[in-house]
Amino acid sequence: MNDVTIRRETDADIPAITELVGCGVVEKLRDDNALAVSLVAVEEFEIVGHIAASPVRIDDGTGGWFSLGPVTVAEGHRGRGIGSRLIEHAIDALKEGGAGGAVLVGDPAYYGRFGFVRTEFLTHPGNVDDYLLRALRLGDSRFPAGDVHAHPALQDL
Repeated sequence: MNDVTIRRETDADIPAITELVGCGVVEKLRDDNALAVSLVAVEEFEIVGHIAASPVRIDDGTGGWFSLGPVTVAEGHRGRGIGSRLIEHAIDALKEGGAGGAVLVGDPAYYGRFGFVRTEFLTHPGNVDDYLLRALRLGDSRFPAGDVHAHPALQDL
């Protein structure tokens, strides 16, 4: 892998992030001041990857939990570990910010490598199989309980 740097987004990165991610979800999060973490992967001055994290509301009132995603890697750069590095850096950024945990909807085998597990305490209120809802405790001693309500922009994914 060429030298890929993972760093926080800057204002100058926003057009490239918009083009890379496409669907407008990151812009909606940013516009609603719900973009808690926004990291880019840069290779030779080109943004080749992005990851976002945004706060979630959990029915039991537990605060400090975040939705991780979307994770996007540019076509032609996939399969090189860039997505994994973005996920690891985003988890570290959430830990540094004092987050209690992170949730996502995704492939159990892939996200299990980062410590995300299925917990019967958390459910997804939408049309998503709860089996795909994964959680990672970062600071709390227990998993919260109830439906996980992510920002409405994430419904577009």
